[in-house]
Amino acid sequence: MFSAEEQKLIQKTVAFTPGLYKIFDEILVNATDNKVRDPTMKELRVDIDKLEGTISVMNGGKGIPVEMHKEEGVYVPELIFGHLLTSSNYNDNEKKVTGGRNGYGAKLANIFSKEFIVETCDGSRERQYKQVFKNNMSEKGKPEIKKCKKTDNWTRITFKPDFEKFGMTELEDDSIALMSKRVYDAAGIIGHNTKIFLNGEQIKVKGFSDYVDLYLQGNENAPKIYEAQGDRWQVCVTVSQTQQFQQCSFVNGICTMKGGTHVESVAKGVTDELLKKIQKKEKSCKNLKAFQVKNHLWIFVNAQIENPAFDSQTKENLITKASNFGSKFTVSEKLIKQLMNTQIVENIMSWAQFKQSKDMKKTDGAKRLRLTGIPKLDDANNAGGRNSKDCTLILTEGDSAKALAVSGLSIVGRDNYGVFPLRGKLLNVRDASFDQVKNNVEINHIKQILGLQHGKEYDVESIKTLRYGKLMIMTDQDHDGSHIKGLLINFLHAHFPSLLKVPGFLLEFITPIIKATKGQQTRVFYTIPEYENWKVANGEGKGWSLKYYKGLGTSTAKEAKEYFAAIDLHRKTFSWETDGDGDLIDMAFSKKRVEDRKTWLSAYEEGTFLDQAGEIIKYDEFINKELILFSLADLMRSIPNVVDGFKPSQRKVMFACFKRKLKTDIKVAQLAGYVSEHSAYHHGEASLASTIVNLAQDFVGTNNINLLVPSGQFGTRLQGGKDHASPRYIFTRLAQLARVVFPECDDALLNYNDDDGQKIEPTYYLPVIPTVLINGAEGIGTGWSTSIPNFNARDIISNVRKILNDEEPVQMQPWYRHFKGEITEEIFKGERRFVASGTYHVRDECTLEITELPLRTWTGDYKEFLEEMIAPKDKKIAAFITDYKEYHTDTAVHFVITMPPANLAKAEEQGIEKIFKLQSKISCSNMHAFNEHSIITKYNSAEEIMKSFVPLRLKAYKDRREMLIKVAESELKRLANKTRFILAVVEGSLVVNKKKKAELVEELETMMYDKLPKTKTSSASAAASIPTDENDIATDESSDANASYDYLLSMPLWNLTLEKVEDLVREKEQKDAEVALLRSKTEKDLWFADLDALEENLDTLEDDDATAEEEMQKQVRAAARNQTKAGQKALAKKKKAITKKKTFDSDDDDDSESEFDNDFSDDDFEVSKPKKKAPAKPKAAAAVVAPKPASVVSTASAPAPAPAASKVVVDSDDDDVPQLSLAERLLQKSSAAMTAGLMQANRQDSFNFDAVAKMVDEVAYAPKPTINAPVAVKAKASAPAAAAAKKAPAKKKNKKDSSDSDCSFGSDDDDEVVLKPTAAVAVAAAAPRAGRNVQRKSYKVDDSSDDDNDDDDDDDESDFDGSDSE
Repeated sequence: MFSAEEQKLIQKTVAFTPGLYKIFDEILVNATDNKVRDPTMKELRVDIDKLEGTISVMNGGKGIPVEMHKEEGVYVPELIFGHLLTSSNYNDNEKKVTGGRNGYGAKLANIFSKEFIVETCDGSRERQYKQVFKNNMSEKGKPEIKKCKKTDNWTRITFKPDFEKFGMTELEDDSIALMSKRVYDAAGIIGHNTKIFLNGEQIKVKGFSDYVDLYLQGNENAPKIYEAQGDRWQVCVTVSQTQQFQQCSFVNGICTMKGGTHVESVAKGVTDELLKKIQKKEKSCKNLKAFQVKNHLWIFVNAQIENPAFDSQTKENLITKASNFGSKFTVSEKLIKQLMNTQIVENIMSWAQFKQSKDMKKTDGAKRLRLTGIPKLDDANNAGGRNSKDCTLILTEGDSAKALAVSGLSIVGRDNYGVFPLRGKLLNVRDASFDQVKNNVEINHIKQILGLQHGKEYDVESIKTLRYGKLMIMTDQDHDGSHIKGLLINFLHAHFPSLLKVPGFLLEFITPIIKATKGQQTRVFYTIPEYENWKVANGEGKGWSLKYYKGLGTSTAKEAKEYFAAIDLHRKTFSWETDGDGDLIDMAFSKKRVEDRKTWLSAYEEGTFLDQAGEIIKYDEFINKELILFSLADLMRSIPNVVDGFKPSQRKVMFACFKRKLKTDIKVAQLAGYVSEHSAYHHGEASLASTIVNLAQDFVGTNNINLLVPSGQFGTRLQGGKDHASPRYIFTRLAQLARVVFPECDDALLNYNDDDGQKIEPTYYLPVIPTVLINGAEGIGTGWSTSIPNFNARDIISNVRKILNDEEPVQMQPWYRHFKGEITEEIFKGERRFVASGTYHVRDECTLEITELPLRTWTGDYKEFLEEMIAPKDKKIAAFITDYKEYHTDTAVHFVITMPPANLAKAEEQGIEKIFKLQSKISCSNMHAFNEHSIITKYNSAEEIMKSFVPLRLKAYKDRREMLIKVAESELKRLANKTRFILAVVEGSLVVNKKKKAELVEELETMMYDKLPKTKTSSASAAASIPTDENDIATDESSDANASYDYLLSMPLWNLTLEKVEDLVREKEQKDAEVALLRSKTEKDLWFADLDALEENLDTLEDDDATAEEEMQKQVRAAARNQTKAGQKALAKKKKAITKKKTFDSDDDDDSESEFDNDFSDDDFEVSKPKKKAPAKPKAAAAVVAPKPASVVSTASAPAPAPAASKVVVDSDDDDVPQLSLAERLLQKSSAAMTAGLMQANRQDSFNFDAVAKMVDEVAYAPKPTINAPVAVKAKASAPAAAAAKKAPAKKKNKKDSSDSDCSFGSDDDDEVVLKPTAAVAVAAAAPRAGRNVQRKSYKVDDSSDDDNDDDDDDDESDFDGSDSE
C-alpha cells in the first residue's frame, strides 16, 4: 500500500471494503484503457478528498463521443454510464487489450454513489458534455452541452460513494492508501510518456522499472533484472523477501493480485532456464527442483493480453490460456545470465546445500563397538571403545594392498589397527552431485567406520567421539597413488574440514618404489625424481642391483613385516599450517579453477619431488611437490605430442607393432597383451584394446590415415565406433602406410624411454609429415584440453614443400576422409572456425532427403533425433515430421523424411540446416599439444604447427643422412675385412685349422684386422641398431664393447670361396655407390623422396577406395538384377546346370563351378592359398645380359647338380657325419677341386688375386672419410656401375660350371654356391643382393645356417668356434 507520510509503497496489513475499492478500480482502469485507444494521451489525474468524500479521475486523450445514439435516442456518455450492459467489447472476434469487457464496472460505480458526475470534451465535434447522476443512479440530470475547442479532449469522472451501502461513514485511511497505491500502479503501467498526478502532485515514476524500485526501497542491494519485449510484455525479476514465491502483476492495467496464467507462464520460463544453468554450474544441485528455485523469486509482470478472462468480476486472477495471449514472453539468455550473477543463485544454492546437509546426516556414522554390513573391513579390536582415540584405520589401495597391511599387522597387533580396502580411486566430491556423494558406497562406509557426523566440527577433544582417532592412507608410491591420497584429502576438506586441522589425525604409510642394493649396501627411494637424481650422481647406477616396486603388491609378506617393524620410519603425519592449505586443495580439485591449475602446472620445475626424510608432511608441500606429478602425468596421458600426434598409449601400441614387425593379422586382445609386456603399460588392457581399435578405425570422422588395418568389425558411423566387436574376435596389423609415414631408418634417431631397465617407446616418433594434423586429436587433462581437427595429407605435403622451398604455407581447412558434406570457413568473435554441413535434397513439397550428416553426428544418434521430431517428449509440442525411411549402410547415410508441406516451408524459411541439425562447428581455437621439449603449447593454426615441425624434422633428416653414411662406411670396412680374410685363407697365408681361438685372435690382431660388432647386413636393420645419441653416431665401431672377430670366424665354410670374394667385391662397389649417392643428397632431398613415396601410397589408397566403391556398386547392380524376373530365371538356369553337371560329370566339377563362380561360389569364405611362384630363371636372365659361349659349354666335365630335394636329405643328416677339422675340410675341398682341373685352371686364370688384394688393402687401410656437405659425384657414382657391367661376362663363364663351380673346396653338394653368381647377374642392374636371397631360399648347406638368407649372415654357427657366437 502507499504511505502518505513516507511517500512510498510499504507492506502492511490493511482493512478495506472490496466493493468500494473495486468501483474505484473500474473507473481508474477505464482511464488507463484510454491510453490504449489513444496513445497521444498525456496525463492522468486522480484526486481523493477525504473530507468531502469524493473521488475524481480525469484522463487526457480522446473524449467520449458527444452525439446522440441512433438506436437508443440518448447521448453516448449517458448510454455508457447510465445504462447497464452497454460496452464496445462484446465482439469476441475482435482482439482488444483493454481492461473493461462486460460494461458493468462504470455503471456499478454510478449505482453505488450518492453523486456521479460525467464530464467529457469531444474536440472532434467541439462539444463539452456534463451530466450528473444522484442517489445511486436513480436521479438523472439533463446533459449540459456547450462548445469547446478542437484541441480540448479529456474525460473526468467524479463520484461520491454511498458509504452507507459499504458499511462505512467516510473514506478510511486504509482505503485511501490502497487507492493511492493503484494510482502508482497506473504510473508504472503508462507512466513512461504520460504524466500521472495524485491530489495535484505529479508522481515521479516514469515506467515499470521505476515502479519496481518502489518495492525495493530499503533493500537497495536486492538485484533487479528488467526486460521488455515489444509493447506487450514488461518483466522484472528480483529476490524473494519471504523465501516463498512472490508476484506483482498487471493485465491491461488491471492489478491481478492473485496472479494467473500470465505470471505462471513467465515464472515457469525463468525457473526452468535458471535451473538448467544452476545444475550445469553446480553438480551438487542436480536434484534441485523447479519449485524450489521458484520459491526464491519475486516476479513483476505487466502484460497486454488479448481479450483477457478472469475467474471473477474482481479480476484478481487471469485464467486465459497462454496460447491465447496473442503474444509470448520468451526468456532470453541475457536475462538468465544476469540472474546467474545475483544473490538469487547464491540463495538457491545455500538452501540446496542446507537441504542436502540435512539429507546427508542420514548416512552418518556413530561411535559403537560392533560394526556390521561392511564385510571387507578388518576392524580394530578397540575401535569404538574407550581407547578408540588410539586406534588407526588403514585405508589401502585395493585388496592386494590390504593383504600386505594385514601381513604387517602381525608385527604391531590388531587391537589398535583396522584395515579397509578402497576400490580404486575415491570420488572427487568437490564437483560431484548430491546424489553421487550420498549414494557412494565407499564414502558411506568410511563415514560408518570412522563414526563421522555431517556438519560437526572436530577438535582434539571431540575426536574422541569417533571410532578411530587416526586415519592412515596406504597406497602405491606411483602417480596414481598420490592421486588417491589427494582425493581422500579432498573429501575430508569438502565435508569435514576441521579433521584436517586436528594434529596427528591424517597419516600416510610410505613404501619404496625402487630399492637399490650393492653388496651389503641398500638404498631405498620413495619417488622417481629422487631416484633419477641419485642415478645421475652415481654413474647411472652401475654396479647396483635395482628392484622396481610397481605397487604394494610387489612387496612380499616378509617385506611387509619389515615395514611395520619400522613403522615410525614409514609413517608420515600430515600437518595443517595455514588456510592457504585449504585453498591449494580446492585449486587442485575444483573444476572452476582451471586457470589457477594452469598457472600451478606451469610453475613446475624439473626434478621436483617430496622429500620423505622428515616425519611431517605439510599439505602445501604434498600438493606442490607430489600431487603435481600426478597432474603432469595425467596431462601427458591426455594431450598428444605435436611431433607425432600420439598420446603415450597410442605411441606404446605403435612401438610394439613396429618392434614385432606386425605384417600379419593378430588378435587385438593378443596385441594388447604384447603391448603391455613390451612397452610397460601399467593400466588396464581394456583401455589398451580401445586404443588399438581407435587407431584402426577408418569410418567418417575418425582417421584420415589409419595406421592399423581393421580386419574385422572395428565399428562404424552407425554408432560412432561403439559397435565394434570384442577384442577377442577382431584382428589387426600394420597398415602399409604406417612405415611410409614413420620410416624404419629413423628408428635409430629416436630417444627411447626406459622402464625398469626395459627399453620402451620413444619420447616421440618422427613422421614424414605432422600426423597430429592428419588424424587430429582430442583430450581433456588437468588444466588443459585440446581439439585439433583433421586435415588433408596432400595439403600438408604441399605446405611442407612450400616451407622447405622458403615459401609461405597456404591456409588449410579441415578435411575428413569419405566425408561428402561441405566444410566452410567463418569468423566467430574474431577467431577462425569452420562449419561442417551435411547434404540434403528437397524432393517435393513434403519430402526431404538427407544423404550426409555433420561430422561426428552418428547415424544412430540422428535417428533418435528424428524419432523425437515424430513424437516429441513434450506433449504440448506438435510433431514436426510424419515419418522417415532409412536407406543408409554402415558407410553411407540416406534418410527420406516426410512432413506436412507447411512444416517443410517453415524449415526452408528458418533454414533446413538449423531445423534438422545438419551443421556442426569445428573450432581451431583450442589446439594444445606438447612440443618437442614436452612443454604444453597452444597453436593458433595448423600452419603454425607445421612451421614448428619442419625445422625439427629437417634436423632429423640430417642426422639420418649422417647415420646412413656411417652405416654404409661400416659395411665397407666389414666387407674389406671379410674379403681379406677369405683371400688369406684360400691363399694359405692365414691358417685357421688346429689353432686355439686365442691364437687366431692374436694373429688377426697382428694382421691388423678390425674388430667389429656382429650386426645384420641390411642397412635399415643396421641403422636401427646404431646408438641414437649424436655423439655415438660418430664413434668408431671398433671401439664398441661388443666388437670382436666373430663376424669373421663365424662365417660358414661355404663362404670361403672365390665366388664369395667376387660377391663381396661387387657388394663393396654397390656400397661405394650408396655412400656417394648419400653424400650427393641434402636433407631436403631425402625429405622430398619420402614425400614422393607418401604421395604414391596415397594414390594407392585412393585407388583402393575407388575400387571398393566400384565393386560395391557392381554388387548392388547384380543384386538388383537378380530381383527381376529375367534375373531369377537366369539364376535358376545356372543352378540347374550346376546340379546336372555334378550328377553326370563329377570329374569336371571344378570346371562347372568355375563357370558360375560369381553367383554361387563360397570362395569369399575360404582362406585362399597363395600360388607358388614359378621358380626364377636365372640362366635365361643371364643370357639376356651376356649370351653363354659355346666353348664354355663344351669344357664342362662335371656331372649335373643333384635335385634340391635330395640335397635337403643329405643336409638333414649332417649331425651324423663325423666332425672334421678346418684343415681336413679344406683338404677335402682341394681334393674335389683336383678332379675338375680344367675348370679350376680356368677359374684361377680368370681371377686376379693381386688386383683384388690391392683393392681390399685400399679399403682396409684408407683413412676414414669425414661426413661433410654433399658433393657432385656423378662421374664417380657411374664408375661402380660400369665395373659391374664389365664383370658380367666373367660371371657368365661360371654359369656353365654349375655342377662343379665350387669344386676347388672338394664339395659336390654345395649347389647353392653354384646358382649364386647367376642370380646375382640376373638382377645386377636392380638389386643383386635380393636376387641372391631369392635363390638361396631353396637350398641348405647345413643345419647351422637355417636362417641364412645372405652370403655373410653373421648369426650362423661358426665353423671356427665350437660354441654359438651371439
